[in-house]
Amino acid sequence: MAEEESTLTVLVALGANAAIGVLKLVAGIFTGSAAMFAEAAHSVADTATEGLLLTALRRSERKADRKHPFGYGKERFFWSLIAAVSIFVSGAVFAIIEGIRTMLDPEVEQTLAWVAYAVLAVSFLLEGVSWLQALRQVRSQAAAHDQSLAAFLRTTDDPTVKTVFFEDSAALVGLLLAFGGIGLHGLTGSGFWDGLASLLIGVLLSGVAYILGRTNKGLLIGRQADQRLVFAVRDRLAARAEVGQVVDLLTMMLGTDRILLCARLDFDDALGAADVEHGCVAIDAALREEFPDLDEIFLEPVPRSDPAIRARVLERYGPEPGEPR
Repeated sequence: MAEEESTLTVLVALGANAAIGVLKLVAGIFTGSAAMFAEAAHSVADTATEGLLLTALRRSERKADRKHPFGYGKERFFWSLIAAVSIFVSGAVFAIIEGIRTMLDPEVEQTLAWVAYAVLAVSFLLEGVSWLQALRQVRSQAAAHDQSLAAFLRTTDDPTVKTVFFEDSAALVGLLLAFGGIGLHGLTGSGFWDGLASLLIGVLLSGVAYILGRTNKGLLIGRQADQRLVFAVRDRLAARAEVGQVVDLLTMMLGTDRILLCARLDFDDALGAADVEHGCVAIDAALREEFPDLDEIFLEPVPRSDPAIRARVLERYGPEPGEPR
């Protein structure tokens, strides 16, 4: 269901941006407005981005195989990172260059400003439809994770919906900047304001590209799962009768809603080898039932007093509050 909703969100954004891009380009040609050309580049970048996100959705759902035993979930992070680069290269850089060029030569004549206003109004309507769809999905997923909107956007492992939401938010702000630049150009007769609007649109896109690029970099490197899930899994393991102590717990995002779990457990010394084996099977089944996002689970029996393991745990996390090193 979440995958279908993500695909719908991306398709709505793709259709809106493709139509808007053509309108903005035509308006830029008729008016000579740097801000309109910057907005056309913005829409081209967004359209390319949505195409990359559709690729991410399709390729990340492939099943695990011999070459990729943990599946292809991280393809979504990779293509979303490429989408962030696309926003910067094909949108932000062009808008900044066009803005600086116009600011250095502000005597550019503005013609048929009403065409630009009409296109901006239609674009705002279409972008608003796409933004509302993205907002609806973000709110729905935030509620499902029992998080605020801001917290969900910071921690989500679904870069597709986050990318569309930030893209569309930036698009709406960019349209307001273009409207202001064209309006001030008409009032003052100076193209400086038009160029400044283009420059600000480029800066806005650079900021969005940076945020999205940083998010996907963290996911590609191997980000830990949501801390609430980590703590819940730790508590469930500690409560098991077979387990004396949870010595170490590692998680990593393998894809959207797909988590790798590695747990080092000190089992009850009274258990035999067969008991430990059956206990591992039972723990695996119980965790998968309660936490469906766990895709791969590895349980390693270890003694809690092993100095090498303790040293690695302390190096990674530091001691518990009040615990000596």
